[in-house]
Amino acid sequence: MPRPKSAVALEDVHWGALKTLFPYLLEFKRQVMLAVLCLVGAKVASVGLPFILKHIVDDLDAAGGAAAAIALPLGLLLAYGLVRFSSVLFGELRDTIFGRVTERAQRRVGLEVFRHLHRLDLDYHLNRRTGGLSRDIERGNSGIGFLMRFMVFNIVPTLVEIAMVAGLLWWNYSAGFALLVLGAVIVYIGFSVVATEWRTRFVRELNRAESQSSSRAVDSLLNYETVKYFGNERHEAGHYDRELAQWEQARRKNRLSLFGLNAGQAFIIAAAMCGAMILAAVYVARGTMTIGDFVLINAFMMQIFIPLNFLGFVYREMKGSLANIEKMFSILDVKPAIEDRKDAGELEIREGSIAFEDVHFGYRPDREILKGISFTVAPRQKVAIVGASGAGKSTLFKLLFRFYDVTGGRILIDGQDIRGVSQDSLRRAIGVVPQDTVLFNQSILDNVRYGRVDASDKEVEEAICHAQLDGFIAQLPEGVHTMVGERGLKLSGGEKQRVAIARALLKRPPIMVFDEATSSLDSHSEQGIVQALADISHEQTTLVIAHRLSTVVDADQILVMDQGQLIEQGSHRELIAADGHYASMWRMQQRERAVSETPLVP
Repeated sequence: MPRPKSAVALEDVHWGALKTLFPYLLEFKRQVMLAVLCLVGAKVASVGLPFILKHIVDDLDAAGGAAAAIALPLGLLLAYGLVRFSSVLFGELRDTIFGRVTERAQRRVGLEVFRHLHRLDLDYHLNRRTGGLSRDIERGNSGIGFLMRFMVFNIVPTLVEIAMVAGLLWWNYSAGFALLVLGAVIVYIGFSVVATEWRTRFVRELNRAESQSSSRAVDSLLNYETVKYFGNERHEAGHYDRELAQWEQARRKNRLSLFGLNAGQAFIIAAAMCGAMILAAVYVARGTMTIGDFVLINAFMMQIFIPLNFLGFVYREMKGSLANIEKMFSILDVKPAIEDRKDAGELEIREGSIAFEDVHFGYRPDREILKGISFTVAPRQKVAIVGASGAGKSTLFKLLFRFYDVTGGRILIDGQDIRGVSQDSLRRAIGVVPQDTVLFNQSILDNVRYGRVDASDKEVEEAICHAQLDGFIAQLPEGVHTMVGERGLKLSGGEKQRVAIARALLKRPPIMVFDEATSSLDSHSEQGIVQALADISHEQTTLVIAHRLSTVVDADQILVMDQGQLIEQGSHRELIAADGHYASMWRMQQRERAVSETPLVP
């Protein structure tokens, strides 16, 4: 489970996250070394520029008058242009070369988070907010790119350059200039660190407000039809506006705190440069420094404080980026509730038998859903599970698929406890048609082929025919290439269910589970699907969770559940003859069916 926010120190999480980026630097050693060489070249050129400028000014001053036009220091001027171009060129080469390292790091970390999200258990995804989660990942990935680019090749090199300049000023002129530079840098960095740490909470507030508003917008749009059904557009807009109002307030605080930080940094830089210029002017007036020296001091001060100002920007953005990636890296700290054992092997399907042995389970410790369920499904049998809503039927399927682990008892497939095999091999062996079918925003063909991505077009067509989907597709102008819309919203409930059935049939696993697979179908389509399921059920073990008893009368065995317990078990005829709970349900549904099929008499 993730650590509570109150227990997570910002710096601990951030610097720990930075350690994970180092392997990406080592992966491209050659590019990193070449980028470092370009960095060194750029810094040497940058430090050399003021000295060339000093000699140009002194030569021009010494030549004086009309003679200056003849005695132009062309060599120094050309050298100045070449060195300045080299400084820019080396900097661009460094960024270009290191760009590949940065992009690969973003790709690897993004992929790792994506894979980790798919490894997390169902309970995590039932409680997530998609809009906020996607926003956190997007900001975190961008933050990693910023850190890789600027921290490695801007913060440390700028500090090294400042040290070099301070040493040269001390060596060539006086300790006053060096102490002035170092003092200003220390004050600047100290102010930037303290003020940026103070601002971090405003950045966090802004991120939180952005995530909440994004989550609200996505949630509302995903439930577009529900909003329309109840005419709650104004309610949704008002709720979203309240979220935006919080974002606006957080944005205002962030902007004002940034103004205070920028103003303080600007004052420190202006005071330091003014002090250096006054000191240099005093030395020139005394005759101990030339005009060229004055220009050199001015150039060095600008050269130091311009990147130092940029360093302040980088540090601010770095802290902002660290705050941005905090949530993304906290996702990687979340441990899946369902994990493979270290010694987990592959599930070996020999016949396809299933056994539930005294299974207990509850989504919460204080509420048990399943209370000692035991039954066996023989190989290639069709077993139906029926009962009222909330009896625990779908929970059995979630446990079999290992979305959750049992709290008591065990589940066996061909004698193998499913907790001792890999989840991947378990889920490869089970095909599922869920009660709530959600499709990808792709074509019908792509959604069906998702059952087995390497299936041929002919195999996909056969699955479509078995699912009674071919007649519907023939009426569409674009046929199987028709886009289904986000979550399949362009299709009706019955059409989506048939796509899901075709997808499961295409997979052809040794075990099939149908969770209310015909609940959205009309009677005619239902009979066709039931016949298709009967045809394939002889080839594999089939579990059918059903509400309509008419769809499971041919089952080899019917399990009747009530309030988490197995209360009856047998074939359709045996259960009717027993005249118990199942027989009562059957008579009720037959009466309802008779009433629905009786024509209205005017």
